[in-house]
Amino acid sequence: MHEFLVAAVAFIVLVGVMVVVHEFGHFATAKLCKVRVEAFSFGFGPRLFGFKYGDTDYKVCLLPLGGFVKMTGENPGEEAVNDPAAFTSHPRWQRMLIGVAGPVANFILAFVLMAFYFGFINEVPAYEVNTTTVEWVVPGSAAAQAGIQPGDLIRRFDTVDNPTWEQVFSRMTLDPNMTVPVAVERGGKTLQLALAVPAELKGDDLDGMLPQYMPGPIGVQEVMPDNPAVKAGLRAGDAIVTVDGHPFHTVSTLLAYMQAGQGKPLSLVVQRNGVTLAPMVATPAKLDTGYKLGFAAVPIPFRHDPMPLAKAAEKSRVFCADGSMLIVQMLERIFTHKVSVSQLSGPVGIARIAGEAAEMKGWYSKFYLAGEISLNLGILNLMPFPILDGGMILLLFIESLIRRDISVNVKERIYQAAFVVLLAFFAFIIFNDVTKLPIFNHIKP
Repeated sequence: MHEFLVAAVAFIVLVGVMVVVHEFGHFATAKLCKVRVEAFSFGFGPRLFGFKYGDTDYKVCLLPLGGFVKMTGENPGEEAVNDPAAFTSHPRWQRMLIGVAGPVANFILAFVLMAFYFGFINEVPAYEVNTTTVEWVVPGSAAAQAGIQPGDLIRRFDTVDNPTWEQVFSRMTLDPNMTVPVAVERGGKTLQLALAVPAELKGDDLDGMLPQYMPGPIGVQEVMPDNPAVKAGLRAGDAIVTVDGHPFHTVSTLLAYMQAGQGKPLSLVVQRNGVTLAPMVATPAKLDTGYKLGFAAVPIPFRHDPMPLAKAAEKSRVFCADGSMLIVQMLERIFTHKVSVSQLSGPVGIARIAGEAAEMKGWYSKFYLAGEISLNLGILNLMPFPILDGGMILLLFIESLIRRDISVNVKERIYQAAFVVLLAFFAFIIFNDVTKLPIFNHIKP
């Protein structure tokens, strides 16, 4: 219940802000073009409260899922040709400008959010490994079959030279069911390998590659009573130097190693107060979620390293450019059937991710998710599909070419058909989201 409430609140706040900013773009441009705006609403449904200023009713409605702007004569069938303040009474270029202003507002929001983050927060690990080094490889995984080994340094992944782990994951998202070239540096030599990317990535799955993010051993913050860790002799303040001879640095790698070992006993080399102890033997306990030792690791320490504003702005520009390109490439691959539409996330998926980001420590995940969703909202609304801003712009462009308005009846039929298609697509995305929930992971066909 707690996770559900956090996800619901995070979704409402996140999507509400994104949509209201989007609609404000339309609103502000319509006002500049002297188009009458009848309503600017936060939320949908029955009006709760608000105030009227000039021609516009500024209101808050019952369902807090975004908002909308209502302009005089904007919908097919309600054109007010004799009203100079109506949407349809203005030149087509102004109507196109109003249409594109919403997505532009989302692009600006993403840029401002990330520029603020980089310029005033910018959390970075106190100690980190700045290379794309593989810490461990799951036996039998796609990475192992490709010949990738622990200690390899990834020099090229697909089309990206010297990638970050974030870029590696992004390229995998774009290349499901494909074999991508990977160049790794091993022992001073560069090896050319080929990695088969799975049809669908789950969580932070990197085809069996566990990244090395941190330089030091795994620190033990707390040991749970009556668990394998305490039975083996592990104490709070210890540092796990090696596991079966492997120098692991993060708990995620240790967890993956235990799952691959299916509960086999582990030999732990531990340092306590600077002294290396005799190896401890710990047998992981099997739980519903996998194998555990029963200790809490010392959290990765972060520090704030704000950038100069010029550098923060450039970093934000790169974030927006890379994020937008990734979205466009994903859409292109969906339309060319290279990527399944099931890769998309709808409201349920976004709510789950928003809830996880809300509960994570630090600010990066929150700003990153908000920036990505804002970019997504801007780009998707520019798609040339009726009902969306891009569809309206396309119709206006066609009218400009033929030098006359498209029939109201034709417009109504186009919008009705588009609404049915969009509704069916929306239902599919929600169904796809629901089937990805953890509760369904235990249901076997």
